[in-house]
Amino acid sequence: MTGFLLLEDGTTFRGESVGAEGYAFGEAVFTTAMTGYQEVVTDPSYADQIVCFTAAMVGNYGVAAPRSESRRAHARGVVMREARGPAWTDWLHDQGVVALTGIDTRSLVLHLRQAGAMRAIAMAADASVDEALSAVRAQPEMAGRALAAKVSTREPYVFSNAGRAHVAVVDYGCKRSILNRLAWAGAAVTVYPHDVDADELAAYDGVLLSNGPGDPEPLEAEQVTLSSLIGRVPILGICLGHQLLALATGHETFKLPFGHRGANHPVVERATRGVLVTSQNHGFAVAPTEAREATHVSLYDGTVEGLEFPECHARSVQFHPEAGPGPHDAWGLIDRWVEEVSGGLAKAA
Repeated sequence: MTGFLLLEDGTTFRGESVGAEGYAFGEAVFTTAMTGYQEVVTDPSYADQIVCFTAAMVGNYGVAAPRSESRRAHARGVVMREARGPAWTDWLHDQGVVALTGIDTRSLVLHLRQAGAMRAIAMAADASVDEALSAVRAQPEMAGRALAAKVSTREPYVFSNAGRAHVAVVDYGCKRSILNRLAWAGAAVTVYPHDVDADELAAYDGVLLSNGPGDPEPLEAEQVTLSSLIGRVPILGICLGHQLLALATGHETFKLPFGHRGANHPVVERATRGVLVTSQNHGFAVAPTEAREATHVSLYDGTVEGLEFPECHARSVQFHPEAGPGPHDAWGLIDRWVEEVSGGLAKAA
């Protein structure tokens, strides 16, 4: 079956359907990661997005349940230059993901880099382009959208019940690999919904603010909760959690033209001038600043990739130290944080 990807500016890319039938609306974005396609599609941070893979071939090593970052696919659609199957394409079909192969992904990525990420439809059915374009332009833009409630757990649950420290994770769209890294580092882990009360969290040895989709600014209630929590318990924010910590401490966030998505993003640590190659997936960022608490900076565009407030025992990073998928340059960050909170160092300081 033929299909097409239609962007809100009218640009059309044609291909063949290899996933679920029908159509999917979403923000068209791209990732430069060469591996980890299953992890990408199941990452809740890709909610309401259509993902273009820049890798020339996708699906060549199949699928496996342990690789999934959540219980289901969150990306609305997938576009590829060449999809390999049948395991991968069958999985996309079973997950209800609209997927297209034979797309000129090089031209698509160049277009998104120049024009920016934009609303789109992935169509795996015969349809009128004019009607589809009208429908695309009627969809909400990503800026201003609060999506954490859409992907967060509805009830608290215990992920790991034994460890040297008891850590609470606020689920704004948490990846499973973050929970695994915490458990492997020796933490007992309890996961809470995005709207958990600050007093509930303050009883733990540490609180991790997870990744998640959408714009951080509309998450006003979550910012209020975080503001009342800072200084009461050690905090580590990752991705959206980093952005929320930034907003709660007076920093600004903004929408990037086409985002940071991939496994090769260079980040400099200001104190050492050392460079980390990192895994990233975000469309919003913390605005550049010379403030002392800005510990890490993107070498691509100067956006803030890390914050630290020693007096409050709070820190955050924009990149993904759990690396699912990606390089392991920052793996030790979660381990060191668990060691700190388990030894009582942060509370005793």
